[in-house]
Amino acid sequence: MVTASGAPTASTAPTARQVAETVTDPELPVLTLADLGVLREVTERPDGLVVVAITPTYTGCPAIEAMRDDLRARLAEEGFTRVEIRTVLDPPWTSDWISAAGREKLRAAGIAPPSPAPPSGGPVNLGPIHRLVRCPRCGSADTVTLSAFGSTACKSLHRCHACGEPFERVKEI
Repeated sequence: MVTASGAPTASTAPTARQVAETVTDPELPVLTLADLGVLREVTERPDGLVVVAITPTYTGCPAIEAMRDDLRARLAEEGFTRVEIRTVLDPPWTSDWISAAGREKLRAAGIAPPSPAPPSGGPVNLGPIHRLVRCPRCGSADTVTLSAFGSTACKSLHRCHACGEPFERVKEI
């Protein structure tokens, strides 16, 4: 329930932050935007306006519009009708922002989570990067990269030699 200004009336009503934390990522629906580290800030102003700050996983991410729409829809379902979604690009998102719970959800869904992101601010390695990629199903490190690109630009495709299963992996950014 909300007042005419759009503010929740009951103290038991969920906060806008609690509601926003339930919104799933459109490209990795096993994760919420909070798990992914995309949900940066949620502020409820006294005038009833909810301001949500999100950072896309990379500039030009095609899922950003879906994220905005999903946040607005979910907040409206809970009575937060005055919502402003802001895109924050600084600091840029890093795969290190994926929560521990989010990394476990990826593994459980058969998607290998990223390793720690490479350090920023130094020279860029333009050569091939060889990282140990463990199979999220059996844990074996005997894996091979099939494609640097998976179903989305932020994932790569691999196969495990031990169990024979193909799997995707979220890339480090």
